[in-house]
Amino acid sequence: MAKEKTIYSCSDCGGTNPKWLGRCPHCGAWNTLVESVAETAGAGKNRYQALARSQPVATLSEIEATDFERTPTGQEELDRVLGGGIVAGGVVLIGGDPGIGKSTLLLQAIDALSQRVKVLYVTGEESGAQVAMRSRRLGLAGTQVRVLAEISLEKIMATIETEQPAFCVIDSIQTLYSEQLSSAPGSVAQVRECAAQLTRTAKSGGCAMVLVGHVTKEGALAGPRVLEHIVDTVLYFEGDTHSSYRLVRAIKNRFGAVNEIGVFAMTEKGLKGVSNPSAIFLSTHAEPVPGSCVLVTLEGTRPLLVELQALVDGGGPSPRRLSVGLERDRLAMLLAVLHRHAGVMTNDQDVFVNAVGGVRISEPAADLAVMLAIQSSLRGKALPKGFIAFGEVGLAGEVRPAPRGQERLKEAAKLGFSIAIVPKANAPKKAIEGLKVYAVERIEEAITVLREF
Repeated sequence: MAKEKTIYSCSDCGGTNPKWLGRCPHCGAWNTLVESVAETAGAGKNRYQALARSQPVATLSEIEATDFERTPTGQEELDRVLGGGIVAGGVVLIGGDPGIGKSTLLLQAIDALSQRVKVLYVTGEESGAQVAMRSRRLGLAGTQVRVLAEISLEKIMATIETEQPAFCVIDSIQTLYSEQLSSAPGSVAQVRECAAQLTRTAKSGGCAMVLVGHVTKEGALAGPRVLEHIVDTVLYFEGDTHSSYRLVRAIKNRFGAVNEIGVFAMTEKGLKGVSNPSAIFLSTHAEPVPGSCVLVTLEGTRPLLVELQALVDGGGPSPRRLSVGLERDRLAMLLAVLHRHAGVMTNDQDVFVNAVGGVRISEPAADLAVMLAIQSSLRGKALPKGFIAFGEVGLAGEVRPAPRGQERLKEAAKLGFSIAIVPKANAPKKAIEGLKVYAVERIEEAITVLREF
């Protein structure tokens, strides 16, 4: 019997090579080539098809287009991340750490949807009895939820054709395998082929589909990168398993805003949406404390109030700079700007910065709040009660405007904040009731205003 021919596929880009190499010749990634069985020339001949039926060439302005009809999932926070609900024929990929709540959230959503449309829950990781036991524990009725425990792609697609569901969950894409391929489930070829076939089924039949994906040790979605390209929406489940709060963040969305987040609280009855997430990220100090400054950040279309805490302490000849929830390199840059342009020296001090509640802040509008929190901790004097700040700080010491500044200020005023230091370009044209705004152009002006309190 002839020995089966093997090839090496890159887990990042999907490129193939006849022999193992330390570095992928296609994308340059190291240690990503995985051995798999090569497909024969006649295997699965002509199985590749377009996602949509071929049509003649047409002028863009003459193509008829209507808005997508959305169906709410029954989970308001999930609907917010999706852009208002599920879209017929849309494919969503959701990934997250093991045990963070992906299956729980989708089971709750599919149970609520089952009262309005036909649904199908396909599980490749659990038995039907296990899904039923979780449903009972969550207090879900499940009277209209159809469940299939299967990992064969061909059998799943035959069931979808028979059942004709409007919404289908595949848990998870890494457990499926196609008989067209001889490689093992979870391999690059199997994940790519199964995802493409399911996407084609969703587009042609109008069935909205959610694919659950595994993540690697680094937190990225496992499998080839093409998996994220072919789907319409990519969601990441974030949060610490030791905390009761979870964040669902949209990384890609063809039907809504990216970087939108939904906030959930894990309870005994499953995940519950948090209507006022700012309360999570604000600490409950009875009186203001040194080193604490509230930032109005923007997550998608939602303004969020997050407390930033800074601790400046004697560090000796080798001071440390640590940050949780913010970029460490940006913290070092802000300390240099603070020294050069505002005369605040931290060369011999340890500086620690933390975003309360485990939220990750990536936008540069946090610069001003971080610097004011550091100044407050260094002086040992608390900022006034009801104080907020936001704005990007450049290397020349200028304070640059943040996008949608008016919405940030209105959100802060609505939650009872009374004093704000903002970039001059974000100063409101009309006074906001209950909020006194100090508009600054440079970081030294902001520090001067701060010393007056």
